[in-house]
Amino acid sequence: MARLLPRLPGGLLTGPRVEVYGVRHHGPGSARALRAALEDYGPDAVLIEGPPEADPIVGLAADPGMVPPVALLAYSPAADGDDRKAAFWPFAEFSPEWQAVRHALAAGAAVRFCDLPAANQLVPAADGPQDAPAGAEASGEDAMRLDPLGLLAEAAGYDDTERWWDDVVEHRHDGPSPFPAIAEAMTELRERVTAPPEDAAGAPPGYRRREEQREAHMRRTLRRALKDGYGRVAVVCGAWHVPALLAKVPAARDDRTLRGLPKVKVATTWVPWTHGRLAGRSGYGAGVRSPGWYQHLFTAPDRPVERWLTAAARVLREEGLHVSSAHVIEAVRLAEALAALRGRPLAGLDEVTEAARAVLCEGAELPVGLIRRRLVVGERLGAVPERTPMVPLQRDLQAEQRRLRLRPSASGKEQDLDLRKPTDLDRSRLLHRLRLLEVDWGVPSESRSKGTFRETWTLEWRPEFDVELIEASAWGTTVRGAATARAEALAASAEALADLTSVAERCLLADLGGALPAVMGALADRAAVDTDVARLMAAMPALVRALRYGDVRGTSTGPLRTVVDGLVVRVCVGLPPALTGLDDDAARDLLGHIDAVHGALALLGDEGHVERWRRTLEGVLARPAALHGLVEGRLTRLLHDAGRLGDVPDRMARAVSVGAAPGRAAAWVEGFLSGGGLLLVHDEALLRLVDGWISGLPAGSFTDVLPLLRRTFGAFGAAERRAVGERVRRLGGGAEAPRPAGDGLDADRAAPAAATALAILGWKESS
Repeated sequence: MARLLPRLPGGLLTGPRVEVYGVRHHGPGSARALRAALEDYGPDAVLIEGPPEADPIVGLAADPGMVPPVALLAYSPAADGDDRKAAFWPFAEFSPEWQAVRHALAAGAAVRFCDLPAANQLVPAADGPQDAPAGAEASGEDAMRLDPLGLLAEAAGYDDTERWWDDVVEHRHDGPSPFPAIAEAMTELRERVTAPPEDAAGAPPGYRRREEQREAHMRRTLRRALKDGYGRVAVVCGAWHVPALLAKVPAARDDRTLRGLPKVKVATTWVPWTHGRLAGRSGYGAGVRSPGWYQHLFTAPDRPVERWLTAAARVLREEGLHVSSAHVIEAVRLAEALAALRGRPLAGLDEVTEAARAVLCEGAELPVGLIRRRLVVGERLGAVPERTPMVPLQRDLQAEQRRLRLRPSASGKEQDLDLRKPTDLDRSRLLHRLRLLEVDWGVPSESRSKGTFRETWTLEWRPEFDVELIEASAWGTTVRGAATARAEALAASAEALADLTSVAERCLLADLGGALPAVMGALADRAAVDTDVARLMAAMPALVRALRYGDVRGTSTGPLRTVVDGLVVRVCVGLPPALTGLDDDAARDLLGHIDAVHGALALLGDEGHVERWRRTLEGVLARPAALHGLVEGRLTRLLHDAGRLGDVPDRMARAVSVGAAPGRAAAWVEGFLSGGGLLLVHDEALLRLVDGWISGLPAGSFTDVLPLLRRTFGAFGAAERRAVGERVRRLGGGAEAPRPAGDGLDADRAAPAAATALAILGWKESS
């Protein structure tokens, strides 16, 4: 394409020389060829497809602290009730646009972005067509254009567009510039392929109009650069736009196309990006299938296949797999042979993957998946320099990350925290504060330790967190201050008591003492007037956790203890009437609350509250006729485990007697056994009662209660089910049944396996 123009499109200006380079947004071959073309041409101005609002900060790309992948972020303030509008323009090291920016800055040439301004592209849908910027994170260039490159690939005999583009552009290392041929092909395509109608499949509403506006603005920017006196101008844009920039379109027509476009106020900055978000599978329309592979092709132009398979072998060795140099040599030979058989100029990702699977991984898929994660995507997180424009909240978070030595990473990393250590405690508080701001950099997981001093987090930084931090900056300029204001707002807007208790717990975990007075005031007021015992019970576990673990964190929990004490009394008073006259669904729902309160009080460890709770359950069980079978069975089990009942076999005998309805008996058994099946293993009397009841059920009744029984016993672990089954098999004999005569070892059948095991161990078979 690099077509030399003796005059500007439209014929308004003559003399200056203009080169237009059509590229793929992320392609190592395009990037390498563009860099060579720019070095040969030596422009004094470079125009690049991107948001013009980023012109003042494009110089940051030359800072040593700017490490791709990075992205330009354009965002507009959120209107009342609306989400913030934002778009990203990602750049990898192998992106042609990134190479154009770096070349221009190093050579002292002017750099301008020439796409339609983000101020126009981020207009809400009510004010204009809401199309994503091309090359931006929300775009899908090939799909929107009904895959024009697919026509070229098909004409060349390929059934895979990506593979054709790789062969003709990305895998090229030398030879003449590809740009003239690409420009000629795109011109032919645009003449033959009509623009898709507004309702065409793959084309969003307003697509054609938005494309006309974008190309009109590109031509306007080019005219302006020439008018400013630049004599050698290079334009870098998506290949599809090249014919539009070379077309003879009058400036007046472009002015009419752009006149009166609605716009919003926007701000721009640079943010770190990841290879994972460059991949097409992430939903990024202009993404590529294998950013790690493309990064490798760009940074290792000499012997890329050998270097790639060597890196794959290194990944496998790090995981303890035995891969030798001979494996690598054979894998290279296989990849090159496959490329030759398929007529490819260089072994591509398909060939090196197949070679790695067959030779390095010996046909196993699990190691291949490891190579895909580590190399094909090659997850990495870019970096931006300190002087990049940021909101104060972002800068405060960066300062906290440095202070606490928590470095953001694009790959999930497990972090164990010991809350007895001041640094780990501060790390935990920071992560909890960010979660209050809906910035889920850290996700808590189950700790390996049963103690209260341990937390386990999975840390994974995602680029959109920068947008969320910008949004959260409305709450404050520091993480602590913003989280405090956010907690107070959540408490003020909470509609349910359980929501308030959750906010209180999160405040204690995040050490937000400034928010606690407002949160606790709202909590006390709501708890005092709420009469629904189910809501009171739902609120208790979070409060007890906050009390129990607040002390570990050194957080004052005095006001919270007052609320918990009041809730325990009110739950114990309100529970008995709430348990009468329940249907199946209501009984199951309330049983979940009973289990949660029972566990919470055990965690709290207050003997007075525990005793009050047990007396309440005993009082309820004293009137079993009013209880649902599920509830009666569960309360019986809870009190039995606490050592408060001495007549459990008699109670079960009555529950599963002949006179009891099968459905109620099954519900009783389900409630009683919901705590686990080991009780039946160790208490033969109870096991005999259950076994006798099930065995004596009539055929029709057994069919009716079978779903309940399957749900009950299906909840047991496999080991528990086997143990119960063994105990049932031995019922009646009193002693363990003898092993069947035919249950011994068959020496003839075992001989081949034994011989193989001996050979592996290097032992000789005894004669």
